[in-house]
Amino acid sequence: MRTPKTILVVGTFDTKRDELEFIQDLIVREGGQVLSMDVSVLGDTDMPVAISKHEVAIAAGVTIADVIAAGDENDAMALMSQGAQALAVKLCAEGRIDGMISLGGTMGTDLALDVALALPLGLPKYIISTVAFSPLIPAERLAADVQMILWAGGLYGLNAICRSALSQAAGAVLGAARTATGFASDRPLIGVSSLGNACLKYMKRLKPALEARGYEVAFFHAQGMGGRALESLASQGHLVAVFDLCLQEFNNGIHGSIVNSGPERLERVGLAGVPQIVAPGAADLVDLPTWQPIPAHFQGRPYHVHNKLITSLTLTPDERRFTAREMAARLNKSIGPTHVILPLAGIEEWDREGEIGHDPESLAIFFAELRAYLKSPVEWTETAAHINDAEFVDAVLKVFDGWVETGLVQPGRCDGEVRRAQHGVMASAG
Repeated sequence: MRTPKTILVVGTFDTKRDELEFIQDLIVREGGQVLSMDVSVLGDTDMPVAISKHEVAIAAGVTIADVIAAGDENDAMALMSQGAQALAVKLCAEGRIDGMISLGGTMGTDLALDVALALPLGLPKYIISTVAFSPLIPAERLAADVQMILWAGGLYGLNAICRSALSQAAGAVLGAARTATGFASDRPLIGVSSLGNACLKYMKRLKPALEARGYEVAFFHAQGMGGRALESLASQGHLVAVFDLCLQEFNNGIHGSIVNSGPERLERVGLAGVPQIVAPGAADLVDLPTWQPIPAHFQGRPYHVHNKLITSLTLTPDERRFTAREMAARLNKSIGPTHVILPLAGIEEWDREGEIGHDPESLAIFFAELRAYLKSPVEWTETAAHINDAEFVDAVLKVFDGWVETGLVQPGRCDGEVRRAQHGVMASAG
């Protein structure tokens, strides 16, 4: 028999009672269980809920009367958000929930985004929203593994269109809770940032080399949410080391592109004390949406149209100086081992001779600025290679192997060790 999964259902049960009841009934009908949390402020619901709005307010250190007395709907919902986050985290830590689902317009979505961010990666989290996929929601508000479903036709009351969206969401969160594997691994896990093979190619050599050393390797697409997932996993203790070799999404953020991973990018791994090897892969480019007009201050420079979504533009020498200083400022905050590798021959495929980004003078300016601003205990070394050359990967592995040898990084597990560990688990289970 399959153990029933429990889904935390979060919402304003005073104004969205019918919709939330519809979701809960579907989850129960399909063999799941629900734990309801009411985050209403002014109104009351006649529907039984597991966690009342009064309990949510108390978890924030106030009463509902205090919330109402805040006098502003934003301040009031911010207090309810604090309580909802605290309770959701507690329920998760106690193993009482296997997934989370919420719905709302802008107010409900605002709170749901906070709750999703507070929950760990790997726990299924779904938000049904009238503003799903909207540019109103910046990258830093999104949990790296959150799923959003557009609440089409759902602003006021149930209807055929609304029920279609809600039923899909209910099935999705329950199905995800049943099939989620979590982060169990028989080998230590390393996270690596990169772009696709057209721009950066080190993964082809790096992945098998690390696997041969007994590690599992996960590559994160550095186009916004990839970096958020990488840094979230590292800060939550799931990664033994990070190879942050592509910084284009960080670069995008500091130069004003929407294709970014939030203002904390390049800080969280170091502040968590996780060993990191960093290289400025593609840090000479800024990505903009192909479907938007190029802003005036970016016009008149070489660019590469990657597809109908992304166009990459080169940076000026002054912009590269700024990038180097911002990189150094964040990396200098690291409390864990941090080593920066400078590939002097180039940092992405389009900066090779004959390509749109070839500008060795500006690249040299960028490296000079990095050298000037990186501070101890951050270490840095150079390689004469291009970032897509085999010698660059050799330089990365040399630093990493040194860390393993000195005990800064957990050693990998060979096949024999993995088999023995698996046998031990099976024997204990028997």
